Amino acid sequence: MAIKGSAGDVRPGARWGYAVAVWGVLFAVPSFLWAAGSTFGARSTVAPELVRLAQDRVPWFLAVLWVTGFLKLLGAAIGIGLTRLQGRVAGRFLEFCGGGAAVLLVWHGGLFVVHGILVETGAATVAPDLAGLTRWYLYLWGPWFIAGGLAFAAATARYLRLHDDRRPTRLLATAGALGALLLSLASTATGLG
Repeated sequence: MAIKGSAGDVRPGARWGYAVAVWGVLFAVPSFLWAAGSTFGARSTVAPELVRLAQDRVPWFLAVLWVTGFLKLLGAAIGIGLTRLQGRVAGRFLEFCGGGAAVLLVWHGGLFVVHGILVETGAATVAPDLAGLTRWYLYLWGPWFIAGGLAFAAATARYLRLHDDRRPTRLLATAGALGALLLSLASTATGLG
């Protein structure tokens, strides 16, 4: 049963939106640290090529780090937005972004986990110096992306339940999710993801 209210009302189940916000802020911290010149935590948990780009202060890569940091903060803001009823345009934007983020993050994290499992079981191989890094992607980054995606999914699903009389909003969330999946597939196919 949907709970009706006016724009700005906090809804039951808001904890998922707040979980998204905390996840986004925590996830932004490494991007900003690495963009600012620190490689704390990066040497053992991130691909060596990326660490070199950060250490060498390559301008385009630093820009990518800053942009991804701000996108993660935008994700946190979307999480907060999903805790309250919104007006029509803002609500649809949140639904679109929440659905897209859920699929993109679960898909991306799932790729890390599947690759890590394949390497750990011997079904796939990596260079010996990357074996430890694969474990970080399997046990840290993959689950971290999946956890964020599931939090986005729960927050968006709860928000959509508030609008059960507005079926087009579900289509927007689905469109966002499919768009994120296509973007991820394209980046994986081209080797950029």
